[in-house]
Amino acid sequence: MIRLEEYLREGGSSPYRKWFDGLNAAAAAKVATAKVRVSLGNTSSVKWFEGIGEIRIDWGLGYRVYLAKDDDALIVLFGGGTKATQKADIVKAKRLHAEYKARKHAAARRQ
Repeated sequence: MIRLEEYLREGGSSPYRKWFDGLNAAAAAKVATAKVRVSLGNTSSVKWFEGIGEIRIDWGLGYRVYLAKDDDALIVLFGGGTKATQKADIVKAKRLHAEYKARKHAAARRQ
């Protein structure tokens, strides 16, 4: 089993939750199903590149969910989008991933 967590920014906001909450019911169901599959270890729909992954959902507008591995049991969700917004969504996911890593590194140094 793989643990999935939403990335929470400094103020506690979740870019993934903000995106997910804006989906219609059918799209939200497809995204939730894809998340369950990944949590069960089925990562065949994930394309990995440049430190992040993209879950591809071949339905509707071509939904995508952006994530990164943190260790063997944790995948951090950064947000999502569609095929039409893919380029900008990837840039945003990379930025959020860098922010996540910097905050994690700073927290580790304080301990």
